[in-house]
Amino acid sequence: MRKYLLAATAALTLTASIAQAGGVVEPVMTPDVVAAKTTSSSNGGLIVPLLLLLVIAVAVANANPGGAVPAVVPN
Repeated sequence: MRKYLLAATAALTLTASIAQAGGVVEPVMTPDVVAAKTTSSSNGGLIVPLLLLLVIAVAVANANPGGAVPAVVPN
């Protein structure tokens, strides 16, 4: 009889702790991430070509006339 009472008490204790561990809770629903459509500006595709043109213009302005290499004078 004592083993039966001990087994019943252990079963009741385990069942009660499991039942009290968590209750019925509504599931948390995370909202879906929606990507916003971005509109490109009218000059978005012009920046890189303009910078390239500027670099070429600076290189041409600093170039030697006629492509001549300056003479090196030894000391």
